[in-house]
Amino acid sequence: MKIRGIKRGQTIEILEQINNIPDGTEIIIDLEFIEKQISEPQLPLTETEKLAKLNKLFGSYKNQPDLTSIFIEIDQQRHAYQGRTIDLIDNQDY
Repeated sequence: MKIRGIKRGQTIEILEQINNIPDGTEIIIDLEFIEKQISEPQLPLTETEKLAKLNKLFGSYKNQPDLTSIFIEIDQQRHAYQGRTIDLIDNQDY
């Protein structure tokens, strides 16, 4: 059986249910360390860096000839009438 857990100090918190093991049962644990990628704290961006990132993002859709037709199709689908049939009381057999 393989289960996941998180080490917190000298305690390992089990992330899954293990109801099939009765309380008081002695167990052997084979540990496998899963290394996390810890990134260094990011320094706040300057106003110039923020503007450069925004300009790069805003320009990501240019020179795409299909884009206008895609947005027209999305708009048509969003505004298309999706009416429903409602049974009238007069048409039902009682």
